[in-house]
Amino acid sequence: MAGNGDIQWCFSQVKGTLEDDVTEADIISCVEFNHDGDLLATGDKGGRVVIFQRDPISKNSIPRRGEYNVYSTFQSHEPEFDYLKSLEIEEKINKIRWLKRKNPAHFLLSTNDKTIKLWKVSERDKRVEGYNTKEENGAIRDPACITALRVPTIKPMELMVEASPRRIFANAHTYHINSISVNSDQETYLSADDLRINLWHLEITDQSFNIVDIKPTNMEELTEVITAAEFHPAECNVLVYSSSKGTIRLCDMRSAALCDQHSKLFEEPEDPTNRSFFSEIISSISDVKLSNSGRYMISRDYLSVKVWDLQMETKPIECYPVHEYLRSKLCSLYENDCIFDKFECCWSGNDSAIMTGSYNNFFRVFDRTTKRDLTLEAARDIAKPKTLLKPRKVCTGGKRKKDEISVDCLDFNKKILHTAWHPSENVVAVAATNNLFLFQDKL
Repeated sequence: MAGNGDIQWCFSQVKGTLEDDVTEADIISCVEFNHDGDLLATGDKGGRVVIFQRDPISKNSIPRRGEYNVYSTFQSHEPEFDYLKSLEIEEKINKIRWLKRKNPAHFLLSTNDKTIKLWKVSERDKRVEGYNTKEENGAIRDPACITALRVPTIKPMELMVEASPRRIFANAHTYHINSISVNSDQETYLSADDLRINLWHLEITDQSFNIVDIKPTNMEELTEVITAAEFHPAECNVLVYSSSKGTIRLCDMRSAALCDQHSKLFEEPEDPTNRSFFSEIISSISDVKLSNSGRYMISRDYLSVKVWDLQMETKPIECYPVHEYLRSKLCSLYENDCIFDKFECCWSGNDSAIMTGSYNNFFRVFDRTTKRDLTLEAARDIAKPKTLLKPRKVCTGGKRKKDEISVDCLDFNKKILHTAWHPSENVVAVAATNNLFLFQDKL
């Protein structure tokens, strides 16, 4: 993977309908590549999971292309009703996490607000014919009519991809699940809601261990909630979780069964000159991701992305403003509830770059080596293969240059909350409302 600041990104593909009448159910709510990047899963607000598979020709062509085809689509979650609390439980998929592949099948976890499911996705291209006790259409044969024994034969058939739920992990969360993360041991995983983090074994569905509990005895004393949680990529005893107070806690499960005492607390001291009514809201961390190497982590708050060294708790080692021009607009963003949007962030495969989303279907790429940054747009008018993405610029006042867009013209209904970066190539997936855009470097 090249130094990312010098990458020229170009359009590869767009998935999903380009009509303007988008139904709520079609809005993409999560995007996730599997460990080798050959599969890409999206979940939507309608409870569906769509898996795309890398086109084998595009992978091996010169220059290679980042093109994906639909591999499997299945309904993962249905809307439910909690009769005890008289609450509707949405079917919206909050997170998808892949397990490392151990056999020809693929396994992934998907969750809505309350229930986590483990799915097995497998291929079938052969079928058995010539049963003795039943006809080809499945009807049972009358034993009196069976006069000779047949040897069943295996015949090739058209490839079928089947998704079947293998485990259902339910009834462990009082509040809405915001994160799931598979441990590096590939045997356990965590699930986090606003106030608790549970540890599960992938084989055991009826019990989980509560490893973090920040619920106060008196709920009136509640000052913060858990916003995201993730396991360390290599050390199976280490996890981190972020909070709405702008802090990240690192916990070591070897020190105690209940990780109420964190091992490390990452927090940036507040700048008193920037203090305002909105300070607490915009300092809430919406996403935290450990780097692939396990040395660093990134945290996303409303206006910036910060890089932390796990060895240094006092302050981040890098800070990248995502859309600083919105600082003057916080009042109207509070009124239209945009200030509560939860933007995610992700690392490039070699940890040299970071990507996160913004409004107006803009997304940002920050190169950590050259410190260059790019603002790019996931727009329909570039939907031609190999079209180069032009860097976009937002101007805040005074005269506007030809290719700049004024901050007052940004569309806050178009927001990129979910992005994913291929684990080993410069191919990125960006969810823009109901469309999934794929971009790649122009080699």
